[in-house]
Order: sequence, then structure tokens, then C-alpha cells
Amino acid sequence: MSEEQRSQIKDIDIGSEMRTSFIDYAMSIIVSRALPDVRDGLKPVHRRVLFAMSELGMSPDKPYKKSARIVGEVIGKYHPHGDASVYGTMVRMAQDFSLRYTLVDGHGNFGSIDGDFAAAMRYTEARLSKIAMELLRDLNKETIDFVPNYDGEEHEPAVLPARFPNLLVNGSSGIAVGMATNIPPHNLSEIIDGVHQLIENPDVTPLELMESIKGPDFPTGGFIMGREGIKQAYSTGRGSVTMRAKTTIEENNNKARIIVNELPYQVIKARLIEKIAELVRDKKIDGITDLRDESDRNGMRIVIELRRDVNPNVVLNNLFKHTALQSNFGIIMLALVNGEPKVLNLKEMLFHYLEHQKEVIRRRTEFDLRKAEARAHILEGLRIALDHLDEVIALIRRSQTTEEAREGLMDQFSLSLDQAQAILDMRLQRLTGLEREKIEAEYAELLKKIAEYKAILADEKLVLAIISDELKEIKEKFGDERRSEITFGGDSIEDEDLIPQEDVIITITHTGYVKRLPVTTYRSQKRGGKGVIGMDTKDNDFVEHLFVTNTHHFLLFFTNKGKVYRLKAYEVPDLSRTARGTPIINLLQIEQGETINAVIPVEGFESDQHLFFATKNGLVKKTPLNDYGNIRKGGLIAITLREDDDLIGVKLTDGNQTIIMGTKQGISIHFPEKEVRPMGRSATGVKGIHIGDDDAVIDMDVVDINNSVLIVTSKGFGKRTPVSEYRLQSRGGKGIKTLNVTPKNGPVVGLKIVRDDEDLMIITALGTIIRTSMSGISMMGRYTQGVKLINIRDEDEVATVARVEKSEEPLEDHEGDEDNGQEGIE
Repeated sequence: MSEEQRSQIKDIDIGSEMRTSFIDYAMSIIVSRALPDVRDGLKPVHRRVLFAMSELGMSPDKPYKKSARIVGEVIGKYHPHGDASVYGTMVRMAQDFSLRYTLVDGHGNFGSIDGDFAAAMRYTEARLSKIAMELLRDLNKETIDFVPNYDGEEHEPAVLPARFPNLLVNGSSGIAVGMATNIPPHNLSEIIDGVHQLIENPDVTPLELMESIKGPDFPTGGFIMGREGIKQAYSTGRGSVTMRAKTTIEENNNKARIIVNELPYQVIKARLIEKIAELVRDKKIDGITDLRDESDRNGMRIVIELRRDVNPNVVLNNLFKHTALQSNFGIIMLALVNGEPKVLNLKEMLFHYLEHQKEVIRRRTEFDLRKAEARAHILEGLRIALDHLDEVIALIRRSQTTEEAREGLMDQFSLSLDQAQAILDMRLQRLTGLEREKIEAEYAELLKKIAEYKAILADEKLVLAIISDELKEIKEKFGDERRSEITFGGDSIEDEDLIPQEDVIITITHTGYVKRLPVTTYRSQKRGGKGVIGMDTKDNDFVEHLFVTNTHHFLLFFTNKGKVYRLKAYEVPDLSRTARGTPIINLLQIEQGETINAVIPVEGFESDQHLFFATKNGLVKKTPLNDYGNIRKGGLIAITLREDDDLIGVKLTDGNQTIIMGTKQGISIHFPEKEVRPMGRSATGVKGIHIGDDDAVIDMDVVDINNSVLIVTSKGFGKRTPVSEYRLQSRGGKGIKTLNVTPKNGPVVGLKIVRDDEDLMIITALGTIIRTSMSGISMMGRYTQGVKLINIRDEDEVATVARVEKSEEPLEDHEGDEDNGQEGIE
């Protein structure tokens, strides 16, 4: 080694060098690879793929191009890394089960939820999706900075304009050095509503933003169990949510099977099925006899067949415990803010996005202003030329060269170089009167635009108004309904201040689907109408319970087996009118064979109130309400039932009222409540009515002497009878006739004490609902068979009835005659 070479050798401490090199490497990974920018929600590779596709002209209205061409463009110009990473990025942006709103429109095999890989890039084709164009919109208006690419020969955007909050809408995940990000996808409409909320109230808190942004919305749907993890993540930037598959339990020939229709986010279906089969083989889960994947282009359907002797709820809970049917999503809301990684709460994320949009609108407006002023400057020159047309023509004609003419125009008319050149470039047709008018109109319009642009740049409120309007347009164009339902699981405690107090309707079907919806959902019709479709029920299912309550009230669910469960009304998912609902097993731990036979909404558990019970075999019981104040998660014994008996009704009373009970054969009894002494929670009760061998109690209610008794039969007949016709009797008697049951009207299905200022909901076995005014139902004697209230198809029958508050909307004109009601609205 020469002396010169030795002189170039430096002694460096290896520890110091390792630290410096590792820090450089770590920052490169953090900034240039693994973490998204808070402004556009993209990592560099995603941004480069979208920009390269845009530069190739691959908009949604153009034909697809080979993926290999896109990958080559990205690698050659912007991203000097492996083609597998670039193609993998593009594939994920095209998968509708990976991104909530796909940014690449793929053509060909781009993989599946079963874990299948995409076809090679030489086989697939792609172009930008429509919503991706909103990320790139205004890119050519100097709205963002461009930086040199890796070799300095090209330029690429440092960030995209991102006209919607992509970081929250599509989420992001990545592992850097010493840190990681995992941001869940959200619903576009909700996120845009959240931005509007921040614009209107800059001091809004992250929890207040949850009024607009309910929680994550995964592309694969499923349930999110509880809001506690969501609240924590939105407040601190870190949290965890429990995801659960959407499942239903079907019964056929006394055998049950579990149907899985939606999976938790990022769960691979094929591996899930393999795991279930492994648990069955190892006898860790008992009772599964068959496992099939019946998924097709219409949707997912995994069928789990069960033995006759097993409880499907127990099997389902074991599957939730041991498989990915229930999974956790750990939220870490980490993103780059001005090149620095930061953990952000929900408000901070929206704030940085909003600041980016202010900059985009400001720079776009400055660009448009420059263009408008430049054009106005040219038009001012043309106007001068047209005003001195003869002199301009004479000057040009006597000029020997273009330069001489241009100099002459500039000197004689005080024009700029651009104005003089524009006059020389002007065609002779512009000298016509019509063309002159066009120039004047264009100039006047430009002056308006220039004033508008300057006003925008001088007033931030106008900038925010533009952002708000453009986001509304995107919401109208691309917004959709939530896919993931947020329900309640574990021991999560809700912040009730976030839940508005409002009246709602709760519906429960015979097979256990429950939902909540606004009380205004069903408009009122007159009796005899055909009704509106109340919900999408499956075969052999029908709406069995429907009542009005407040979101903050407790709901006590009493089952036919005599148990009671408790929820708050807001814990019932809020769904659309036609939605089937949420399986109640996802909300309550009811056992096999249990059905909900009574639901009591209560505001609290006062000691001066009682619950009055009635069973199918005519037994009654009265117990103080405060005995039910502490209900365990797994339910509580509400009444001890004898063999072959079921609980059919529960009412809230003050202990001093009178009770009426009715049977399916049209017999009723009216007796004082005081004849039933208060009993303990587990008591069986005493006889309320003596019934015949082929009869059963179908309903029970608390009597108000000023009201009337409503009777409804299975074939849609009904009537009201004054309470005064039902004399008080002693408890335990045979009762009196309340309706003449005939083959024409069918057995009694409902008995209610009603007021004139109420509406009646009639629900059929096939899910049709009619809302009619109680005052429109005829008042008749006890021995009559009633009049037709609703047209019933041959294969249908009335399943249940419910009272609701009077509708404020005008009644539809669908009046019928005494026996044949006209058809209402379908």
C-alpha cells in the first residue's frame, strides 16, 4: 500500500459508525418505504404507481394496459426496487377485499380472499379506478411540489393533491424500524362528514367526531364488537377493536347449521376452513359433522353442519374463541407529518388533511389566477389593436421583418412583448364584428374570475367552503352504506353522552334477528291497507316483537323459558327498514331453544313498580321490579316454569291495576292485580285463568277503564270493544267470551288495551307491516267476529300486533268496507 493510500485511511469508532449508519437506514425505511404521509395516505410506492399510471394516460375511460408495462414504468423512472414489490402493491390496490375503495381497476386474476396469488403481471391488465382520479385531481395545476426522481432525470410528486381523506378511508399498514402503523379503513361518507364537522367547529373533540365517524368500516364487512376500543384509538391514536364474522343459525329437520356470510378483515377463508377442520379432527370442537364452502359470485357462504344433540350457540362461541371468526385489529394511527413519524388521534389526522387541502386550494387558485391574468393581459393587447386597427395594419404592412413589426407595436401602443406577438399571431377572421364581441365577452368573464380568485386567496372561509363543496360532490358520487356493523361485545361500557336520546322502534323476529330504526320509518295507512314491507325475513321467519322506546332506556328480554336478559336500547344496531337485523345471539347469551316472548323497556328499576307475568297454561305472578336490577351477562331466572309451560307475556305495573288475559279460542278474564300477592323472582305463580284442553293463553295486558280492548285474529280480522263490557271477575275463573272465533276469522293472535290516539302495527308471518289509526277500527260487541283490518294472502297470516304512538303524517287513503279492505301500499 502506498503512502498516499495510507494517508487516506481514517480511524473510526465502530460503535459510532454503526449508530450513524443504522439511524440513516432507519430513517430511509421510515420516510421512503414503510409509513404513509398524513396528507394523501400513501407510501412512496403507492404514490409512484398511481402517478406512473396517470402519466401513461390510464384513466378509467381508457382501455386497460398490461400490468407489466406499468411495473416497468414505475421501476424505470421512480422506484428502483424489485418488480415483485411494485406489482404486489398494485395488486393490493385492485383487491376489493383489501381496500375499502380500490384505487386500481384490475382486469384478470388479482387474487382472492381464499389467499390465492394474483396471476403474473404479463397476464393481467389494469387502469386507474374512478375514485383514484380524485387523488390525482388538479395535479397539473401546481398544487403540490415535485421532486427529482432517484437519478435526477425525472420528477415525481412529493405528495398527491388527495381530494378525499385517503389515509382514513383506505387505511394503511406498515412495519418500519422501531415503529409500525396499522390504520383501519373507514366509510367515505362518514369521514367526509367528519371533515365537515371539523370545518364547522375547529374545537371539536375526537369523541365528538364519533357523531359522524362511527368507527372502522372494513371491506369484508362483519361485526365490530363494542366501541370502547374505537374510542381509545380515536382519542389516543392507539387501540384495539374486536372483529367478528357475520353468522346465522339455520334449522332444518331438527338439525342446526351455522352459516358464515362475512369474515373479519384480512382473514383468509381457505385457511379459516382448514383451521376449523383441524379443530374438529383434534376433537377440540365437538358437534360439527360437515364443513362446506358454498361461496360463489353472489357472495360468501361457509356452511358448518351440526349434530342434532349439540347446542349451535355453544359451537359458535367455541369457533369464535378458537378460530379467526373472531379476530382483533390493533390500531396504531402513525403517519408522517412534515417527514416526521407521529402517532395521531382522529382530530389530528383530519386537521392535517384539512391543512393540506387549504394549501391545495390556495395553490390551485394562484395557478388559475396567473393563467387568467396572463390571458387578460393578452386580451387587453388585442382590444388595443382592434381599437386602432388601421394604424396597426399600416404599421405591419410597412415593416420589413417580424421583429421590426413587433418592436413598432410595442413602441407605438405601449404593449408588452407577449401582447405584440399575440397581435401578430392574430388571424384575419378575428377582425369581424362577431369575433370582437367574443373578445370583449371573454375579457369581461376573465375580470370576474380574477376578482373571484383574489377574494378566495384573501379569505380562508371561502377556501373552506370550496373544500366542503368539493367533498360533498365526492360523497354524492362515491359514498355508500357501511359494511361493518358496530355492535356490543365483551364488557364494554358506552359513553352515553355520545348517544342522542330519541324515540326508536325495536323489532325482533321469531328466529332472533333484532334491529333498531327511527319511529318515523312507517307512515300511517287506514285499515284494510296491504302495508309496506317491514324487513327482509328469511324463509319461515317473521317479525314477532315491535315496540317504541327511548335509546337510553333499558330493555328487559324475557324468554319462553322464563329467563331475563338486559340491554340498553342503543346497544341494538341501527339498521335500514328492509334489513333483516342482527342475530340476537350476538347481543345476548341466550341458550338453545329459547325465544324472546316479551320485551319491557324501563327507564330505571324503581321499588314501587312490579313485573306481572303470564304463562301459556294460565299461571300469573307479580314480582317487584327492583328484583331485576342486577342481571348477569348470562341472564337471570325471571320465573320458574312448570313442565310444558311457556312464558307468554310480561307487563310493568304499579301493583294496583287490573289485568286482562285472552286465549286463542276467544275467552278472556278481567281481574284485579291485587288478587296476586308479590312473590320472589324464582316463584312459579298462581292460576290466573282456567283454560280448556285445546286452548292456550295468547296475550295479557294491563287495563285502563277509559280505553278499549283490541282483538286481532290470524286472518286479519279485528275489532275494539269497550272495557266496560268486561266485568271484573275473580282470578282463576273460566272467563267470558271476547270474540266469536270462526273459520273465517281464525284464532285470536293479539289482545291489547288501546287508546283512540294511538296507531296499530300489524305484522304478518311473511314480514309485511301495516300501520293504521286505532280510531279507524270499528267498536263492536264481545260476541262479534270483527271486521277485516288487513288483506292476508292465502299463504300468510297475522303473526303479532303492537301499539305505537300516533303518526303525525297524513293517513293514506286506502279505506275498505266492513269485510274487504282495499289494498294499501306495498
